[in-house]
Amino acid sequence: MIIFRDVFTEDELFSDSYKYKIVDDLYYEVEGKLTTRSNDFDDALIGANASAEDGAETFDRQQESGIDIVLNHSLMKHDAYDKKAYMQYLKKYMKRLAEHVKNEKGEDAAKVMKDKLNESVPKKILPNLKNYDFYSGGENFGDQEGMLALLDWREDGVTPFFIFFKDGLVQEKF
Repeated sequence: MIIFRDVFTEDELFSDSYKYKIVDDLYYEVEGKLTTRSNDFDDALIGANASAEDGAETFDRQQESGIDIVLNHSLMKHDAYDKKAYMQYLKKYMKRLAEHVKNEKGEDAAKVMKDKLNESVPKKILPNLKNYDFYSGGENFGDQEGMLALLDWREDGVTPFFIFFKDGLVQEKF
C-alpha cells in the first residue's frame, strides 16, 4: 500500500486504495465514497453473552457518516475561501512548494511546475472555487503551511473527489 503524505506537514492525506488519476501532470484527482461506519461488533467474539450475565457491561454503539477519505485519513475541514483569500494562500503555498521542488528535482522541474500551475489554476480551479470544500491533513496544518485539498462532487451529485497537488505529496510505501 502507498500512503500519500503532505511534504510540509507529513500528514497522511490519502492512499492508493482509492481510485485516482493524475490530471495535467499537476494534481491527483482522488475519488471517494459516502460511507457510514459503526463500532458495532459481535459481543460473542469477546466471550460476552448479555443474556447470561447479570449486569453485563454494555458498549456504546456509535455511527459516523461521511466521505471515506476524510474519515480514514482524519482530514480536517476548513472554512470556505473566497477567491482573494484562496489566492493569498495559494501564492504563499506555491512559493514554498516551488522551493521544495527546486531543492528536490532542480530548477527546471520547479519552472515546469510553475508553468503548469499558471495555466491550470485560472482555467480549472478558480472558476469552480465556489463548489469546493477545503480540507487539510490532521493536526499539523499549522499556519497554512500544508496543502489544502479541494473537495468537489461529480455530476451525479453523490460521488466526491479530491484534488491534491502532486508535487506537494510524498509517497510512503507500506
